[in-house]
Amino acid sequence: MEPNVRTLQSHCVEIGGMEVHKVVPPPHRSTMQKLKNRLKETFFPDDPLRQFKGQPLKKKWILGAQYIFPILQWGPTYSLKLFKSDIVSGLTIASLAIPQGISYAKLANLPPIVGLYSSFVPPLVYAVLGSSRDLAVGPVSIASLILGSMLRQQVSPAKDPILFLQLAFSSTFFAGLFQASLGFLRLGFIIDFLSRATLIGFMAGAAIIVSLQQLKSLLGITHFTKQMGLVPVLSSVFHNINEWSWQTILMGCCFLVFLLVTRYISMRKPKLFWVSAGAPLVSVILSTLLVFAFKAQHHGISVIGNLQEGLNPPSWNMLHLHGSYLGLVMKTGLVTGIISLTEGIAVGRTFAALKNYQVDGNKEMIAIGVMNIVGSSTSCYVTTGAFSRSAVNHNAGAKTAVSNIIMAVTVMVTLLFLMPLFQYTPNVVLGAIIVTAVVGLIDIPAARHIWKIDKFDFLVMLCAFLGVIFISVQEGLAIAVGISIFRVLLQITRPKIVMLGHLPGTDIYRNLHHYKEAVRVPGFLILGIEAPINFANTTYLNERIMRWIADYEAEEGIENKKCSSLQFLILDLAAVSAIDTSGVALFKDLRRALEKKSIELVLVNPLGEVMEKLQRADESHDLMKPDSLFLTVGEAVASLISTVKGQSSSQA
Repeated sequence: MEPNVRTLQSHCVEIGGMEVHKVVPPPHRSTMQKLKNRLKETFFPDDPLRQFKGQPLKKKWILGAQYIFPILQWGPTYSLKLFKSDIVSGLTIASLAIPQGISYAKLANLPPIVGLYSSFVPPLVYAVLGSSRDLAVGPVSIASLILGSMLRQQVSPAKDPILFLQLAFSSTFFAGLFQASLGFLRLGFIIDFLSRATLIGFMAGAAIIVSLQQLKSLLGITHFTKQMGLVPVLSSVFHNINEWSWQTILMGCCFLVFLLVTRYISMRKPKLFWVSAGAPLVSVILSTLLVFAFKAQHHGISVIGNLQEGLNPPSWNMLHLHGSYLGLVMKTGLVTGIISLTEGIAVGRTFAALKNYQVDGNKEMIAIGVMNIVGSSTSCYVTTGAFSRSAVNHNAGAKTAVSNIIMAVTVMVTLLFLMPLFQYTPNVVLGAIIVTAVVGLIDIPAARHIWKIDKFDFLVMLCAFLGVIFISVQEGLAIAVGISIFRVLLQITRPKIVMLGHLPGTDIYRNLHHYKEAVRVPGFLILGIEAPINFANTTYLNERIMRWIADYEAEEGIENKKCSSLQFLILDLAAVSAIDTSGVALFKDLRRALEKKSIELVLVNPLGEVMEKLQRADESHDLMKPDSLFLTVGEAVASLISTVKGQSSSQA
């Protein structure tokens, strides 16, 4: 860390004709200075105020407005050339957004029109506040699934659709409030508890559950289970074989194959991205025409029915901000908010890296949060940056967030003039569109890669996957997060300690288990601690070090009794970034225990904060003796061997 590099000092002394760097305590810093630096590193690692330094007042106001509203930054330089690219990408993602919006609303057990509402207002808000050029905003499958499944546990969307809709809008409000609060308070590191392994397992499990749920539409079943688990869904499918409709199955299979083939073509040839992007809308148009022409709604094919024309009606009067359902909507908002926020930021950063520009995570949280707060008041449910739409937006050549505006305008035209055309759209095609969209969430190569690198991460991924499939979406996610946190706690309470050996012909010391050529130095036990030292691990460190000393002495006694006994314990603290009072007490206890064994404790390369706290605690000046502090293990061993030889010569 930079503060440690800056504060840790040393000076050269000559010992036995050899220059050795001795550690000098860092210069004093006040408590306020240290607190200010710690808060800055924790909450402002990107230093967002650096651009305001040294600027005149007027310029600061302009920069401040541009920071809050990124559209003011690129808007003044917007050109017709950029608009040509954005209008193509905007129309392309609109062709994907319209069928997906209707499909995902049904996945959330909401009226299909709500999906289109959610593809109109949120993109306009994001275009003003968002910092990503490629993110295409709208409903997503995972958030739709979670919202629908969590609310359906207490309220039936069929028996009480108005209350269910009110709870969905209320959950969206709390999701946005939570997301915006994380951005304002710069607490985005909270979502980092969703590790990559957790998300891969969760997404794969959710994709399978979502796909199985679509069997209701693909098979034409009318009485279907409300549960989300694998066993209840399959039981419902095979217990209602008499409800299967061959007309529905035939149409579903045809369009599912068509959608999967177009997806495969676009994956193999990225330049043909428009094939899979336009396939959902083509499927909706073709299936609607077929149903209308053959009157298929009277022959076992269920259709959407009449959809309300017009723009988003206000819904702030439908928010449940008190009452018996407050806990439910807050919990649903929290879970859907975290998941959608994680997906949106991950997608934005992915495409930003491809185009070599920066996306501010905290600004994205604020943008997505405000977008959902506004959406909850305009008949929208939880929205974020969708990966499939963003990929299409990126491949279509989007240059700015204007592509979201173009998409929103296209959806607006649809809401105003084209809604009667969707009256005969079959539900089976919407189910096929959902299945095709979520298939991409099953990332088998990534799972194989995790297995190859880290078996514990694979276990976390597997727990998330199996938990979602066999228990429920939210419980599966909670189990995976719990295991991930347990692993972090395990790493804190059981830090890694390694025994170091000398590489012959060099002054380098490395892990004896990693380097076969490394050898022990007689009379020395050299250990490297690779974690912060705190109250949670001091007992373990003390016991582990003392056991190592006992093992060393036992081996020495068995193998070669003529060899000198252990004289020095060297602790390499280069990887110890922090220490607390319990850690300081550990070194004092070690010093006293080693003195009884006539073993000297030597510390190597303590970092600035560690050095400072040890110095303050060393009132008797026996812990931080100049001849017990060194910058490198090599210098420590050389100096101590030289000192021992000098003492032996003087005694002789």
